[in-house]
Amino acid sequence: MVYKEFQDLKPSALGLGFMRMPVVDGKDDQLDEPACFAMVDYAMAHGVNYYDTGWGYHGEKSETVLGKALAKYPRESFILADKFPGYDLSTMGRVEEIFEEQLKKCQVDYFDLYLFHNVCEMNLGPYLDPKNHIYEYLMEQKKNGRIHHLGFSTHGNLETMKRFMDACGEGMEFCQIQLNYLDWEFQDAKAKVDYLREMGLPIIVMEPVRGGRLAKLTPEQEAQLRALRPQEDPATWAFRFVQSVPGVLVTLSGMSNLEQLQENIRTFEEPKPLNPQEWDVLQGVAKQMLQQNSLPCTACRYCVSHCPQGLDIPMLLNLYNEHLFTGGGFIAPRAVGALPAEQQPSACIGCRSCEAVCPQQIKISEAMADFPRLFQQKKKD
Repeated sequence: MVYKEFQDLKPSALGLGFMRMPVVDGKDDQLDEPACFAMVDYAMAHGVNYYDTGWGYHGEKSETVLGKALAKYPRESFILADKFPGYDLSTMGRVEEIFEEQLKKCQVDYFDLYLFHNVCEMNLGPYLDPKNHIYEYLMEQKKNGRIHHLGFSTHGNLETMKRFMDACGEGMEFCQIQLNYLDWEFQDAKAKVDYLREMGLPIIVMEPVRGGRLAKLTPEQEAQLRALRPQEDPATWAFRFVQSVPGVLVTLSGMSNLEQLQENIRTFEEPKPLNPQEWDVLQGVAKQMLQQNSLPCTACRYCVSHCPQGLDIPMLLNLYNEHLFTGGGFIAPRAVGALPAEQQPSACIGCRSCEAVCPQQIKISEAMADFPRLFQQKKKD
């Protein structure tokens, strides 16, 4: 197992994310405890010492089961990360109550790492609202030794990250972002990596395989990769990409069975970063994947100068593509919902002035009108 250095800790480069664990009868809130325990035991025996959980994972059962699984091991033998669930606005005034309950559920006296969970456009204001005293309380727990290292995770855009750092950066020691070869350009992960390196914050990676999507390539795409590394499958390529990004501390993977865990541990027995040719081929595969299921916006912004409503059309189309490509999820709905009404897709009046100057000939007005249907359809699916 590869290990990294982070202040007083030496985390394994591969971390076990406790959010896609084995369940009973397909019910997300009914974890298969024997299977989960077996995976933790295997991980511990093969050098994985980093474990990540969250309040809402598996119907609020993840912390409890992970706590049981780790209870038999010496506390200093594992690194435990948990998060305050600010993605749920109803929790904003409950930081003390939730933090105390998390310690009990995990059966520990302290968290090695603790995070503001998913800082994004929707919750930035409540996170920073003094009446919720979230930052102050967590800094106090850090001072008292109940949090050893404080950081944040985010699916938000770069501007949101910067605003959060402007307010709380003094207390932040690391950041967890969605990072994979598809999102390097699609979600502008490159800019986020550059910013975090500039700020001196180590990076913890989530969604390295995009929820399994990058493990399922077309035969043609897979052939391009096997021509360069015949022994490595698409999922391994996704991990090798992350290994090639400077500043990455831990790569989290939500492994849902023992076989996936075993395969990923083998991948992290030694780093094998991509060479320039392999990097370029992988970026080419990413572009092919996006062309299959997204609008071809290049963010030239010609449309913006011709929109009488002043809409940030490239930003909205990027969110449209995110939801379309992912097949649902929370990123786009939350980002759109956080916008003022006059900046949302519904503010489009369908004049088509933007379409007249679009080099890609995108039917922008139809996409704007399609947002409600798209969000509702993916919710039903």
